[in-house]
Amino acid sequence: MSFSYHTYDAIGLAELVKAREVSPRELVEAAFARMDEVNPVLNAVVRTRREAALKEADEMPRGDSSRPFAGVPFLLKDISQAIGGEPLTSGALLMKNHIAKRDSNFVARIRSGGFIPLGHTNTPEFGLKNITESVLHGPARNPWNTEFSPGGSSGGAAAAVASCIVPAAGASDGGGSIRIPASFTGLFGLKPTRGRTPVGPGIGRQWQGASIDFALSRSVRDSAAMLDLLQTLQPEAAFHTPLYPGQYLDDLLKPTPKKLRIAYTTVSPVGTPVSEEAVRAVLKTVKFLADEGHEVEEKLSPVNGVRLMENYYTMNAGEVAAMFVSLEGMLGRTISAGEVDIVTWVLGEAGKNVTAAEFIHSLHEWDVAAAQMSALFKRYDLYVTPTNADSAPKVGELTQRPDEIEKLLQVSDMSKDEQRRMIYTMFEPSLTYTPFTQLANLTGQPAMSVPVHMTPSGLPVGVQVMSCKGREDLLLQVAARLEESELWVGMKGNPLMP
Repeated sequence: MSFSYHTYDAIGLAELVKAREVSPRELVEAAFARMDEVNPVLNAVVRTRREAALKEADEMPRGDSSRPFAGVPFLLKDISQAIGGEPLTSGALLMKNHIAKRDSNFVARIRSGGFIPLGHTNTPEFGLKNITESVLHGPARNPWNTEFSPGGSSGGAAAAVASCIVPAAGASDGGGSIRIPASFTGLFGLKPTRGRTPVGPGIGRQWQGASIDFALSRSVRDSAAMLDLLQTLQPEAAFHTPLYPGQYLDDLLKPTPKKLRIAYTTVSPVGTPVSEEAVRAVLKTVKFLADEGHEVEEKLSPVNGVRLMENYYTMNAGEVAAMFVSLEGMLGRTISAGEVDIVTWVLGEAGKNVTAAEFIHSLHEWDVAAAQMSALFKRYDLYVTPTNADSAPKVGELTQRPDEIEKLLQVSDMSKDEQRRMIYTMFEPSLTYTPFTQLANLTGQPAMSVPVHMTPSGLPVGVQVMSCKGREDLLLQVAARLEESELWVGMKGNPLMP
């Protein structure tokens, strides 16, 4: 059969397999053909398992109707989404020879749904940046304009989906790493409620609950069906959320149960500038929702954004310092500054001076922010903000220059307060692009980025919508309604579309 692979979402491809109109091998071959065509330019995929994927496709029944994504090609993120016996580098030179012992719980569940993993996508070192530019793998590039970044840390996944290598790809989100690249590349990106999707094995919490694993997709229904597949009550996990009693996919097109109360803001929570295009994206989205009959009101965030980021960076520093201890134990030696990205080094060195009391106090402030957001959602059903404060930065724009690196290398000789100021200053250029997303990670709320705007220069801009914990169903219903509207950008005008 001759078919236009790129025109189908994951559900559409699975339906072709079920109807015996294509075989799983044909889908995998089409995905690799597309990868061979665009990946040399995009650097979205850093490792493939071509022979293994084709073998798995051949072993899958042609008309498999028992699994929702039988035969559909899929890519995994090169951090936390491990395939047993295969490399998992976390984008780090230190990890370039690391081999995973077993499938992660996330990957095991992905396989159970019938997806066929093709390999791993590009990510910044240890997922610590909102761009995807590592020394190990080089920069990923945005399919809309290859001079620009697809964002991070799931930038390779976003570039792969936005260029139609695969209809959906594994991603993770510890500070916006699903929603940030979704906004920059015109995709749908959902960060589920904390505890909704599988972690581990052997990891009960990721970044103290800030980080979750899920996916990026081109269609809302793919993300809904994937949430049906992935939602779990996992005994070994630190965080749980009650299972959704219905089916996200079945409930997707149901009307919202009532007139929604919607709050919105276009003001950066850390006092940084927000572009006219990002503001325009929010205003036209809330106008659409108001025209739909919902009640819309402008409302500043109740959370102190600067303090929230300071606590976020405290966690980052502590986590990286702990990671260094583990890595040095594995390597049997100390790690030097030249072996890691400068951001990793600064966080690790500063993290040595974070006391247990400071770390615990920082987490307590996450809980205070969560209570503030819970109070907000007693009054409102949704909270709308820009996803990012602007369209994508250029490749290399947010990577430190040699002179900046020299200054940052002085971190070891600084006082604790000087180190904290250095971290905030180090991240400030990137935070200026992405000040809105971290709130949902630290408070545990679900949040999504919807592709509803294009800049005059031809780059997508997303809008973020948050809801209270456990209400992914409401977010998905709103997204499905937007997807039917003229606001939805999708892949329209993408120059890399076949």
